[in-house]
Amino acid sequence: MARRGTTIIRLVAAGAAAGVVVAGMAFPAVGGAGFGFMTAAGEVNLKPADLAEPPPAEVTIVQDAKGGEIARFYEEYREVVGLDEVAETMKTAIVAIEDYRFYQHGAIDIEGTIRAFARNMQAGRVSQGGSSITQQYVKQVLLNSADTEKERNAALEASYARKLNELRYAMGIEKKYTKDQILEKYLNIAYFGAGAYGVEAAAKRFFGVQAESLTLPQAATLAGAVQDPNATDPNLGKAQRDRLLNRRDVVLNRMAELGKISQEEAEKAKAAKLGYKGTRLPGGCESSKYPYFCLYVRQEILNNSDFGRTAEARLQLLNRGGLTIRTTLDRSMQAAAEQAIKKWVHASDEPVASEALVQPGTGEIKAMAASRTYGGDAAKNEMSYNLVADAAHGGGTGFQPGSTFKTFTLITALKQGMKLDDGLTAGAGYRAPAYSTFTNCKGQNIGDPTHTVTNDEGSPGWKTLRTGTWASVNTFFLELEQRVGLCDTVTTAKSLGIRRADGKKLQEYETFTLGINEMDPVTLATAYAAVAARGEYCAPMAITRITDRDGKSTRYQPKCRAALDPAVADAAADVLSGVFTKGTMRGVGGIGRDAAGKTGTTDDYAAAWFAGFTPDLAAAVSLGDPRGAQEHKLTGVTIGGRYYALVAGASLPGPIWKDTMVAALKGVEPTSFTPVDTARFGGCAESCQPAARPDSPEDVTDDPLGDDAGDVTADVGPDGGSLGPDAPGSGPDGAPLIPDVTLPGPGR
Repeated sequence: MARRGTTIIRLVAAGAAAGVVVAGMAFPAVGGAGFGFMTAAGEVNLKPADLAEPPPAEVTIVQDAKGGEIARFYEEYREVVGLDEVAETMKTAIVAIEDYRFYQHGAIDIEGTIRAFARNMQAGRVSQGGSSITQQYVKQVLLNSADTEKERNAALEASYARKLNELRYAMGIEKKYTKDQILEKYLNIAYFGAGAYGVEAAAKRFFGVQAESLTLPQAATLAGAVQDPNATDPNLGKAQRDRLLNRRDVVLNRMAELGKISQEEAEKAKAAKLGYKGTRLPGGCESSKYPYFCLYVRQEILNNSDFGRTAEARLQLLNRGGLTIRTTLDRSMQAAAEQAIKKWVHASDEPVASEALVQPGTGEIKAMAASRTYGGDAAKNEMSYNLVADAAHGGGTGFQPGSTFKTFTLITALKQGMKLDDGLTAGAGYRAPAYSTFTNCKGQNIGDPTHTVTNDEGSPGWKTLRTGTWASVNTFFLELEQRVGLCDTVTTAKSLGIRRADGKKLQEYETFTLGINEMDPVTLATAYAAVAARGEYCAPMAITRITDRDGKSTRYQPKCRAALDPAVADAAADVLSGVFTKGTMRGVGGIGRDAAGKTGTTDDYAAAWFAGFTPDLAAAVSLGDPRGAQEHKLTGVTIGGRYYALVAGASLPGPIWKDTMVAALKGVEPTSFTPVDTARFGGCAESCQPAARPDSPEDVTDDPLGDDAGDVTADVGPDGGSLGPDAPGSGPDGAPLIPDVTLPGPGR
């Protein structure tokens, strides 16, 4: 008969795997919810149960184009290893302290189970393990499978019901795997503290070694940590380290007591210092050498439904999936961009330079660099978002690209049949003749006959497609856009992947050609890369292959399409190549091989750009103040230790682009542009230069600043976008005042 105050539990363990039948065991009576289902005469029939074993969270590794590691993502830092990759002394230590009869008993260690039941029920919580290693593995699997706090609590609650379920699952596990397989799984799933999951991560985190190289005192330390990893987390302070040291010595004593090591070996190991190194766990973009590229890759995964139906599923895959992501990053090209930026702009400067390098014909992003360090410390002038990319890839709102957008008007004119020597007369100022002079792609009249756009520098006169582009004359391009059509110009830009950095719709106003839509370097570089590829547009690409934890690889191909007639692209490249010799970059010069490009400077020098390409590589450089380009203009500033009265596209972005390309293409055999189809584009057609007059000579050097200083900034448009000073005026609510146009209100 049981003593008063005890409850009789009859456990009938079914099946050979259990190996025992236990009857009439006495336990202290414990009140409270969760125990009422047990009766003094109760019997619980234990049968093996199948346990769903989702793979434990593993580290995702991001690699460069050649397979070198550049970043890691994880929710739990874990590196799964085989049992043969774990030091024998580690296996011995963990078995000795956690389940010394592991290789002798079945799924249930009756002695340990009785002890744990009694202690836990007295405490009303799980105060002692005592479970077999198999049972501990089961509990860890249940914890890792828990998606909610409620499920996690259920996996940890102190109840007979939870314990009995663990026993059933343990019996199933013992039938499914060998003892060595179970030990391997346990060592890979256990938490050791200090953010290290699994023995390999723990060995690296604690001691800076691999699990196969653990020494006796190191192995004993890790074995001691699993009992209560939070209380013995050496990363938390001296008290925790002292507890861990005591636990190590307990393990060593137990190993000696069991005859696994000699007493002399135990004493020698106990004399050793703790030796915790706190090796920094690699991971996250902040710790990557290439943080902006890392951010781009991360967002590529999180935004792409190919990697999961929901954002949560994609985040889980990235942080827990154990993927190996091969990317397009070229370290030598990345170094070229970083060194060029560092030469001209300091990390401590308020204005920020950022650059993207893109391969024509594939869209592969070869480099992403910026002058500021990525991070969250404002005191160190760090940036917490992706300066090089759009908002969808962790970026901000970008900067207005100025006259780099004139390229799309030039291309549109070539598409419509204009020849290189076709031109028109550019006045000192431009004012739309009527509201209907410009219509957006919705057919709405958006011309502004009330405002005049001027050229801050340069002289009016006859300009051809070549000379108007080289001198970057504002009034010429507004006249040209009027001729070819605003919507057609916008359509050309869109065909080359142009979209606003903030993800909003492009602002379609007459000043579109002057670059009023905020851009990011990746988007603009990719558009120019399409011209370099003779009209083949390839979407920006950062990932080429993903290998899952099981070794299955998925390769990703460039997503390309014909955006321009190759002959049109060739003609545009020919015109833009003259920018280096006869245009706004003539003071900077070329790079010793075929190259083409366009400067961009916003009105009042709010931002500056250069975008250009060779047949082998395209790049775009932006410079602006992230505190607000309109409020903090590039005038009277010191950048890179040099004072600038004003900064134009050829002042800093141009030299950065040049230095980058020279270094990035070193050792690459130069490729030539395809010659212009002179039969199609040579000479002039219907817009030939009229007879020259003494008072109106053609002037291709009408910008003494060496850049397009007459580019414009923008007022606020109806959805928060920009219009430009030559755009319609605005009312109190920010909506444009255009009498014969109905536009959506703010925020629509």
